[in-house]
Amino acid sequence: MTSAGRPPLFRSALAVALAGAASLAPAASALAAGGAGLSPGATGSITTLGSGGAPLGGLDPKPKPKPRAKPKPKPRAKPKPRPKAKKKATHPSPKAPRGVWLHGVAITEYWPAPESWFVGALVATPGLAGTHRIDWLYSASGVSMEGEGIGLDGRMYHIDALGNGGWVTADGSPTDASAGWSGGPPYWRAGGLWRNSHGAVTFPLSAGGWSAGSGRRYVSLPGVSFAPGASLPLHFYQSIAVDPSVIPLDSRVYIPAYRHDGHGGWFIAQDTGGAITGRHIDVYRNPPASPSDSGQFLTGVKIYVIRARE
Repeated sequence: MTSAGRPPLFRSALAVALAGAASLAPAASALAAGGAGLSPGATGSITTLGSGGAPLGGLDPKPKPKPRAKPKPKPRAKPKPRPKAKKKATHPSPKAPRGVWLHGVAITEYWPAPESWFVGALVATPGLAGTHRIDWLYSASGVSMEGEGIGLDGRMYHIDALGNGGWVTADGSPTDASAGWSGGPPYWRAGGLWRNSHGAVTFPLSAGGWSAGSGRRYVSLPGVSFAPGASLPLHFYQSIAVDPSVIPLDSRVYIPAYRHDGHGGWFIAQDTGGAITGRHIDVYRNPPASPSDSGQFLTGVKIYVIRARE
């Protein structure tokens, strides 16, 4: 059927439909263009969306990210203290002020002679109230040679005056330290002794009898005397006996062979002795465990001497 043949009612309905579609076109185009909203007050248009004018795409905005908390700084560990470096033992330098190396030195040792090591009879002696063993007083192993000793009572004693006379060997011949004991090793003072029938030295024993045959003649030692106490304020492994013409008293002396003795090998020249002549040093030490131990004997030693100021 042609349009001219359609009934009037159909034409009226079609006109209404076309008019509605035309009124919706502006809104649709606005939506397609992404407008902020529909025009308010337009006749036949849809009522505008709220007054905020939010974009359609912004009705469901993404939440703003929360600011991240700054990490707390970790406390710094306190640095561990470094262990202190051990100080190395200092050895003298040949360029040290006032110091000088001395070569070819002989080193011996001495100590306060214990009376308990000796076997002679008890005798009276000048300077002491009691009696003491004769070989402890006058032999080359006793107080006359060592300078001081420890009595049977545990007290210290010393020789106060050497008296007149030097030393003799076991057969009674004279010998002298200044000549290097060329007459033989010293055995006894040149007095305070007994001679047997052959003229050799003998002495009475505490257990009875004689050391080398009966004594026929006694030889005195004029001027000798002993005294209680120590002769000098000496200290073990810190004091030495010297020849003052070579090493002045109060000088400081370094002996490398004694660097591990607990005092670094340093000594003070505090003592002298009749047998200490030339380049010879006697180290003062505590008594050894046995009388058969004669201590160290070193030769050709190099030492370092810082002379005392004069």
